Amino acid sequence: MKVRPAEPQDSEGMSIVLRDILAAWKSDRPCSIEHVRTFYVEHPDRIECSVAESDRGDILGFQSLKLATEGNGWGVTPGWGVIGTYVKLGSSRQGIGKALFAATREAARKAKLPSIDATIGENNDLGLAYYEAMGFRTYRRQPGMICKSYMVFP
Repeated sequence: MKVRPAEPQDSEGMSIVLRDILAAWKSDRPCSIEHVRTFYVEHPDRIECSVAESDRGDILGFQSLKLATEGNGWGVTPGWGVIGTYVKLGSSRQGIGKALFAATREAARKAKLPSIDATIGENNDLGLAYYEAMGFRTYRRQPGMICKSYMVFP
């Protein structure tokens, strides 16, 4: 497995990972190739977007780190990072998320972010356990969501 910055040509593989996850969640959130490219790969607030790929070049997962700006839709403190993590269904417990977060943590340090927010569905036990294992701690709740933060510079 290799972790590297996402490129526009990765959008299709990333879209497939996202589509399968959202289908399992019974979510109608967008997951098209165009959406993935504009919302993750080429987003203007992007700090880093990394992909994990297999030795054959298949996308196993991706992680997005964006800068929270004034009035952001997540209600996150401006100047913090906002993270999103998606790992191919059936591929958990293989170190993909840990490898992705190593790249994201380094990007957050270079960007001098004070903290990173992860907002996770309260019923997403895998996501909650993942972020907890990476060092995120609950700092607030919203209806149906648990918000965790990671201090980049403790």
